Amino acid sequence: MELAESLKRTICSLFEVHADTNGMHRIVTPLEYPGTGDRVVVRVRPQQGTYVIDENGEACLYASMAGGDVESAAVGRWSREFADLSPASLCDDEVIRATALDERSIAPYVFRVAEAAQQLYGIATSQAERQSNSDFKERLSSVLEEIAGEIGLTLRSDVELPIPGRLVADHVIEASKPLIIIGASNATHLLEAEVIYMQYKVQKISGYVLAIAESQKSVTKKQFERANYYTDKTVAFDADNLKGMIASSLQ
Repeated sequence: MELAESLKRTICSLFEVHADTNGMHRIVTPLEYPGTGDRVVVRVRPQQGTYVIDENGEACLYASMAGGDVESAAVGRWSREFADLSPASLCDDEVIRATALDERSIAPYVFRVAEAAQQLYGIATSQAERQSNSDFKERLSSVLEEIAGEIGLTLRSDVELPIPGRLVADHVIEASKPLIIIGASNATHLLEAEVIYMQYKVQKISGYVLAIAESQKSVTKKQFERANYYTDKTVAFDADNLKGMIASSLQ
């Protein structure tokens, strides 16, 4: 019981709630936009007997500042499909919003808006990140082709996945439970693996998401440790040990 109470206090302390003007409340969440150090901030605004929960357009702003494309086809698909699964949606003014009819819905909607903000950022910036660090991508591809040949399974590359946003996996090894591999050379690409994992869980699609970071340093130690909670497994690239890792992931 003491542990439960301690966890409640600790988890609640991670969220800062500030009362601003005109009845608006600002929640600074522990979630961050990768590579910026900026935390996801959600605002709750009373409006004609309801409550509007939004992130003030910061997800699109930070994504654009990072060289992402918030008007890409991938973001458009994600926006349409995410709106079918969540009370939050990306509006025409590039703000993610949800509307709560009563106070009981505010807290869960804050989480959904924050979740959407991270997902939008990851999708909008993923294409720019995918075009860089080709040396790591080539080394990873070479090792995976060798492993797939040895274990007798089909390896496909640049595979569009059946989830909102139609995110692309760097590689998929075909098996009874497909192995979805994301080669992350930076924190933004690692976030993409987390988005894929969460979407597979929400939609109950069979698949094992393995994120392979170029190194802990390239994705930051903090993001690397976090990713192990939001993927099936996250490891640093090690060509010598990757075969055993792939084999255990397919079991």
